[in-house]
Amino acid sequence: MLNVTVKKEIINQIGRLNYEHQRRVLDFARALAVTGPKGIPGKQLLSFAGTIPADDLKAMKQAIEDGCEKVDLNEW
Repeated sequence: MLNVTVKKEIINQIGRLNYEHQRRVLDFARALAVTGPKGIPGKQLLSFAGTIPADDLKAMKQAIEDGCEKVDLNEW
């Protein structure tokens, strides 16, 4: 439950903000109000362990090493 003093102070501070900042506060408050973790518990995913063929895993590993482990020093 929201403390009345805190609620009044929040309203007071929001009233001082421009529209864009008020929208950001609203978005932030909505994000805070989201309850519960997102995703699926790991225990529910254990049944999938070992279902990817070894050859596919090797291909994925190779693709990651080929495409993700290179640094372009002139990029920036």
